[in-house]
Formats: sequence, structure tokens, C-alpha cells
Amino acid sequence: MYVAVKGGEAAIDNAHAWLASERRGDTDVAELSIAQIREQLSLAVNRVMAEGSLYDPDLAALAIKQARGDLIEAIFLIRAYRTTLPRFGLSNAIETADMACDRRISATFKDLPGGQVLGPTFDYTHRLLDFALAAEGGERPEVATRPADPAPMPHVTGFLNRDDLIEQEPVGDDTPSDLTREPLEFPATRALRLQSLSRGDEGFVLSMAYSTQRGYGRNHPFVGELRVGTVAVEMDIPELGFAVEIGEVQVTECETVNQFAGSKTEKPKFTRGYGLCFGHTERKAISMALVDRALRWKELGEDNVGAPAQDEEFVLSHSDNIQASGFLEHIKLPHYVDFQSELELVRKLRAEVERSQTAPTQEAAE
Repeated sequence: MYVAVKGGEAAIDNAHAWLASERRGDTDVAELSIAQIREQLSLAVNRVMAEGSLYDPDLAALAIKQARGDLIEAIFLIRAYRTTLPRFGLSNAIETADMACDRRISATFKDLPGGQVLGPTFDYTHRLLDFALAAEGGERPEVATRPADPAPMPHVTGFLNRDDLIEQEPVGDDTPSDLTREPLEFPATRALRLQSLSRGDEGFVLSMAYSTQRGYGRNHPFVGELRVGTVAVEMDIPELGFAVEIGEVQVTECETVNQFAGSKTEKPKFTRGYGLCFGHTERKAISMALVDRALRWKELGEDNVGAPAQDEEFVLSHSDNIQASGFLEHIKLPHYVDFQSELELVRKLRAEVERSQTAPTQEAAE
């Protein structure tokens, strides 16, 4: 066993060296810098920050570089690093109504205070390859900036709130549990579900959301509002007696307006779905809002029609790409003893079948 371990160490060291060589690629090509990844692959950086539960664009860019562009591996690196960081306090809930919006749209109201702000989006592009981007050293594009004194942008659902046309969002007094420090337990509170979805795999959450639109779950959503921008992060300082702004983060927030609920005694109202993620992550935030709404069937008094997106344990237990990839990829590791026991069992069963087949022949010959 000792010889095998030593041989394994040498092989692993060689694998690491080969990985470093493959990561660098052709040395005649300039090496990617962290700043280049951070600035020019910002959507990948945003996804790594969101699913890694750590807001740090430079570290996310470093993880992407180290992972050779494998975003799940980069998310793994960020989560692992996050566990080494000290926690010195809790920030206050961010005020998304005070967001400095780069993008803000509504699919439910055309005219609204602050206006529709298209912002940086692929929505209206033709999805044709732009070969001009292959030319290096081109002209710098003109950079759009926010107005110096932007108009207030209240939440669209506030208009429905004002007329009592949408369910009131309950405000809890208790600090929600922290999913990054405590294991997920079922049944989960909505706050925990939202945490889990926020750091869940974008592709999985997207597929669950898509399933609800195709009829696997009663869900007819409108995007009440989608906004992307920066918000201040504040923290209460006991010695000062007031909150101090310690920085700002970019987030994407989505509020959906969904099918209404009511009864003979209760006036019908629209219901809500909600999503919020680090960075510019529109697809993820919208998907999260749809799945959030599907998971609320019990608290809204609806029937469970057996849709996958309504199954809390199924959705939350399988949305974490780090847990999923870890369990999946562990089967690449040596399982010699396990397989040999399975192999021995198969041989034993085959021998028993052969004996049962030859026994009648022998009896007939006698």
C-alpha cells in the first residue's frame, strides 16, 4: 500500500503540472490578466459571485482563471475560500428601492415613475457573430453613464399594493438562518428557500422555471419589474448608535406578478414571486422568482399538482451544483474494492444459474 501511495503522489504531482501547462496554453499568446477577466467577462464573474456566495469581483476573476473557465470549478474555489474568512458582523437589509439602476424594465406597466431603462442588454441584439470583435485594438466604445440626478424609481408592485391588488409581503422580525453556516433542513422557510435558490445552479433553476411555464405547476407570471444596479450596504455600529455605509454591491432583482388567489370571503389578489442575486444575473433572478412562486403553493392554499418545481426537497437538494458535482465526480475516484465485491457477486450468481441449467440435463440422462 505504501508503494502505491508514493506512486500515486508522483502521478498527482505530474497531473498538477500538466494542468498548469494546459491552463497557460500557448506561451506565444499574451496571458489573461485578472483585470481583463473582471472587466470583459463580467457576466461570468457575476455568476461565480452569486453561486459562490461571495461578492468580490477580483477573487471571482482569479477563480475563473485558475479553473480554466470552468465556472462550477470556480464557484467551488470561491466557496472553499469563503469558509476561511472571519465574520465580524451582519449588514442591514439592502434597500433596493434606493438602487442606482443601470437597467429597469416592467412587463406590466408601460409608463411608470423613473421610466423604462433598457440599459446594457442582449434582448434586442440579432444574435449574429460580430467579427469586428475579433480585431484587436479597435476603437473604444462610447460609455453610457447614469444621469447625475436620476428620477426616483419606486417598485412597480407598490402601485398594486396601493390599490390592495397584490398580496402584502410579510415582514419577519427574526433574523433568517444563514444557509452558508447551517445545513438546510425541511420544511424550509421562504427565506432559506430564497437563499438556496440564489446560490443554486443557474441552469438547474432555469430548467425548473421553464417547467412551470410549460404546465408543470400552476404558474402564469408577468415580470412586474426587473432592475439591475448598485445598492449601498450598511452596518449598525453599536459604539456610534447608527448605521454606517461600508460599501456597495451590484445586484439584480426580479418581482413577478402571478395568478391571483381569492375566495368567497377574500377578495382576489395577485400573488408574488421574488428573486435577487449578486451582479448582473437577469436569467437567474427571473428563474428564481418563478421557482419561488411555485414553491409557495402550500402557504397560498393551492393544490400540489405533483410538479417537480413544487417539490421543495427535490428542488433545493438538487440545485446546488457544488454538492451535485462532488457526488457525481467522486465516481471517478478508485472504487476497486467495491467493484471487486460486485464482480465476485455477479460471478457467483452466474455460477448458480449455470448449475440450475445443467441439473435438469443430468437428471434426464440418468
